[in-house]
Amino acid sequence: MTAGPNESPSASERAYRVIRDHILDGTHAPGTMLGENTLASELGVSRTPVRVALARLQDEGWIVIYPKRGALVQGVSERTVAELADARFVLETTAVDRASEERRQRLAERLEHSIDEQRAAFSDKDVRRFIDLALEFHRGFVEAGGNSVLLELYDQLSDRHRFVLFASGEHLLTRCAEIIAEHATLVEHLRAGNAAKFARTLRGHIAENAPAAAVGRDMIEFTPSIHK
Repeated sequence: MTAGPNESPSASERAYRVIRDHILDGTHAPGTMLGENTLASELGVSRTPVRVALARLQDEGWIVIYPKRGALVQGVSERTVAELADARFVLETTAVDRASEERRQRLAERLEHSIDEQRAAFSDKDVRRFIDLALEFHRGFVEAGGNSVLLELYDQLSDRHRFVLFASGEHLLTRCAEIIAEHATLVEHLRAGNAAKFARTLRGHIAENAPAAAVGRDMIEFTPSIHK
């Protein structure tokens, strides 16, 4: 299929978002080979926006393009998972430590509502909703610091964080109740302004929720499953 002369420029953006979302939630697992024709057919677009989307995803490190073969979905190494945890810890604790009393109290109230929503998502076994809420919950701690640069840095980590949470699979599901309880404890320390207890709780919380093994390798061997 070739691009039509009046094809909307937004087609490549839509293709990018859909393919990326399927990589992050594990629909396109590490080791899967994605083909332009198949993706174009599934998305209802020509190959051109798919090609643009794949080039963008390769720049971001999510895939490796092999000419005439397709695009190989990459994983995340144990080292990357550990480095992500460290970066999140630094950004979240730094922001909370610098947050004003007013910001802390306002955020604590908002996060308590989030915890109620997390419980509802857990009750409904809605993993995607639970992950969305967890990501938004932790982002709130960085927002509290009022530093736009810290928040920008944190947002740059969000896709990898989402990927790791989906990759946690059964580990995440079995810990949902504990995760929610830990979130409640974090909010208590936030409201009390106890930065030291907040940091200790957050460190353990992040460590417990990381996958036990690597999601992928630094470079996946070329033995892909074919996405048809």
